[in-house]
Amino acid sequence: MPDGSILWHGYIHDVTSRKRSAEELRLAAKVFAHAGEGILVTDAQAHIVNVNRAFTVITGYAREEVLGQTPRLLQSDHYDDEFYQTVWQAVREHDYWHGELWCRRKNGSQFAALLTISAVPDMQGHIEHYAAMFSDITALKENQRQLERVAHYDLLTGLPNRLLLGDRLKQAIGQTRRRGMHLAVVFIDLDGFKKVNDQHGHAVGDKLLSVLSRRMTQVLREDDTLARLGGDEFVAILVDLPDISISVPILDRLIEVAAQPVPIGDALCEVSASIGVSYYPQGEDIDADQLLRQADQAMYRAKQAGKNRYHVFDTEKDRTLRTRHEGFDSIENALANGQFLLYFQPKVNMRTGEVLGAEALIRWQHPTRGLLSPASFIPIIENHPLGIDVGQWTIEAALTQIEVWRKAGLHVPISVNIGVRHLLQPDFIMHLRGMLSRHPGAQPQDLELEILETSAVEDFVQVSQLMALCERMGLRFALDDFGSGYSSLTYLKRLPAHLLKIDQGFIRDMLEDPDDIAILDALLALARSFGRNCIAEGVESIRHGEMLLRMGCEWGQGYAIGHPMPAHEFEQWLHTSQVPLSWKGFKPDSRSALPVPFTYVDHRVWISQMIDYLSGKAQVPPQSETLQYWRDQSGRPTFFGKDPDDQVDVLHQSIQQLAHTLSEMKNAGRVEALRAGIDKLQHLQADLLGLLPPDQKPD
Repeated sequence: MPDGSILWHGYIHDVTSRKRSAEELRLAAKVFAHAGEGILVTDAQAHIVNVNRAFTVITGYAREEVLGQTPRLLQSDHYDDEFYQTVWQAVREHDYWHGELWCRRKNGSQFAALLTISAVPDMQGHIEHYAAMFSDITALKENQRQLERVAHYDLLTGLPNRLLLGDRLKQAIGQTRRRGMHLAVVFIDLDGFKKVNDQHGHAVGDKLLSVLSRRMTQVLREDDTLARLGGDEFVAILVDLPDISISVPILDRLIEVAAQPVPIGDALCEVSASIGVSYYPQGEDIDADQLLRQADQAMYRAKQAGKNRYHVFDTEKDRTLRTRHEGFDSIENALANGQFLLYFQPKVNMRTGEVLGAEALIRWQHPTRGLLSPASFIPIIENHPLGIDVGQWTIEAALTQIEVWRKAGLHVPISVNIGVRHLLQPDFIMHLRGMLSRHPGAQPQDLELEILETSAVEDFVQVSQLMALCERMGLRFALDDFGSGYSSLTYLKRLPAHLLKIDQGFIRDMLEDPDDIAILDALLALARSFGRNCIAEGVESIRHGEMLLRMGCEWGQGYAIGHPMPAHEFEQWLHTSQVPLSWKGFKPDSRSALPVPFTYVDHRVWISQMIDYLSGKAQVPPQSETLQYWRDQSGRPTFFGKDPDDQVDVLHQSIQQLAHTLSEMKNAGRVEALRAGIDKLQHLQADLLGLLPPDQKPD
C-alpha cells in the first residue's frame, strides 16, 4: 500500500501544476485581449475562430461579424491573387511570413499593416491554427511618402526638384539611346519676375510661379517633365522626339503662355521667358550635367538677344564664343590663381599587370564652369606665348608629383604632352635644366615628353636635334598619335623616340573595322622593325585588350585600364588595380595565325551590314565580302591548322547565296519570308564562326 505522504505530495504537485496552467491561460487571455496589435486566429482551414479588441479597432469589424469568415474580407485591391498565393505558400513551407501588406477596413478604406503570420501545430505537429498579428503603419507610410515628396518635389509648385530632375534626365538619356530618338533640355528663366516680387510682394510672386508652372505643364506632352530648380528657373525635358523640329511648336507655346498676363488679386502680373535649348544626342559624347549647362548657356544668349525668346545651343558657335569669352586673360589668371591641376591616366603591361607609368593630363578647375578638359582651352593658346607658359607649368607640376610619389615609396614615371612651338623655344633646354635642378628628388628618366608625330615632322631637323639633347640629359620621348601622320621611314629611323603611341582612332573601331586591324598590324610590324616599344591608346574594353595582346601589343592605356584621375585617386588605384583575368599571361598569336582575327571581324561586319540593309536600316547593300584573309597562299582555310575539309567553303557559299536570295526577297516586298531568312542567315554565320577554334576567337 503506497505511503500516504507520497500520495499527499503528489496531490499537492498536481494541484500546483493546474493552478500554474490556469494562471498562464489567464495571462495569455489578458495579453490577447489587451495587446496593441491586432490578432486574428484561424483554424487549419483558414476560418476565423477568434480576434482581439485591437483587431476590431483597426479594421472596424466586430468579433461576431468575422467569426467563421476567412481573412479574404481584409484583402485590398493592391495585389492580385498570385501575390496572396505566394504569401500562403511561404506560410505552408516555412510556417511563417512577415512583411508589409495593404488591407481593407469594413468601411472600405485601406490601411498599411506590418503583418506576421505563423502556423500553430498541435501535439503531433499537425497545423491546428494560424495566428496573424499586425499593426497599423498607415501613418508611418504616409510620413515616409511625405518625406520622399519633400526630397524630390518642389513644395511651392509640386513640380520635380533639381534632384529628381537629375534622375529623370539620366533615365531619359538612356531611353533616348535605346530608342534611337532625340530629347531636348529646355532651360526656362522668367524675365521681370524680380519686379513682380518687389512691387507686389513674395506672396503674389509665389502665386504667379504656381500659375505659370501649371500653364507650362499643360503645354508639355504626357511623358515630358517640367521641374523647378529654384527661384524663377525651370527646366523641361522633352523626350521621344523623332526629329528635333518636333520641339519647335512646344517651345513657341512655352514662350506664349509665359507672356500671358496673370491676374492675382488686384495685381495684373506680366513676365516673359528666356529659354535655352540643348539637344541629345550630339556629335560628341555628353552627360546630363553638360546638357543642363549647355541649355543654361543658351538661355543667357536668349536674354542677351532681347529676352522673350529661345536660343538653341550650337556646338560650333559655342566653341567660338567660349574662345572669345575665356580669352587669354582668363587663362593667364588661371595660371596666376592656381586653377590648373593634373590628372593621371595609368599605362600598364596588359599581360603582366605591371604599371609602366602615367600620362599627365591637364585640367582647369574653372570657378564658374567647373572642371574643364584641355579641349576647351588648349586650342585657344596653341599658337600663343601662353601655351608655352602652360606647358612649363605642366612639366613643373609633373616633376613635383614625381618627387611626392618617390618620397612615399612610389616609382611612377610621368609623361607630359609638349607642343613643338614650346620645344623649339631658344631657352627650352635652359628652362628644363632649371626645373630639374629645382626638383632633385625627381630623376630625369622619370619624365617622358610626348610629341605629336605630325608636329615632329614639320620641323624635322630642329626637333630631332632638340630631342637628342634632351635624351642626353636623361629624358625620354614618345611619339604620340603614331600612324595618324605622314612620316616616312627615314623620319621614324632618325627621330630619337623610344616609345610609339598608336593613335586611339585605330584602336577604338578595331573590333568592327578590318581595315583598322590591318593598319594596326602594319604599325606594330613597323615598330618591331625599328626596335621601338609600342603602347595602344584608347583601350576601352576587355575585348580591345585581348585583340591587342593577340596581335603582340602588350602595353596599353585607356578606360578599360583606368580613367584619368587626381593624384590621390591614382595612388588608391595603384594599390587595388588588377588587369582582367583574360589578359594575364596572354601569349600573342604566331604571325601565321594573325589572319584569323582579321577574317573574324571582316565577316562579322559584312553580315551586320547585310542585315541592316535587309531590315531597312541601310539603303544600300554592302559590297561583296572580301576573301582576302580567308585562305593562305596554299589555299588552306585560315581557320584551320590542318588539311581543309571544305566546311568553310560550303558554309561560306551558302551564306553568299542566301544573302543574294534575301536581297531579291526585299526587292519583291516579301516581308515575312525575309524575316525568317534573316534568322537563317544568322544561324549560318554562327555555324561558320563556330569552326574557329575557341582559343583563336577574338572575343
